[in-house]
Amino acid sequence: MQYTLRNVPKHLDRALRDLARRESKSLNEVAIAALLRALGIGGEPPAQRDRGDIASTWQEDPEMERVLQDQRRVDPEMWR
Repeated sequence: MQYTLRNVPKHLDRALRDLARRESKSLNEVAIAALLRALGIGGEPPAQRDRGDIASTWQEDPEMERVLQDQRRVDPEMWR
């Protein structure tokens, strides 16, 4: 199958070309690999981090709460 893409943003073009150069691959190869990864249908799946190490680790901090409350206070004089 063959496609023609138009109006590719400059930053995307630059990123694809840089990647192709670094990996010594064709622009076509890196573009197809990027599309496959983005759609999750082939190639290497996107890296995902397990957040289990930080889940349920919130600790109450009264000093931080005080600072946040100070920031949330509205000064009526500023809103006239």
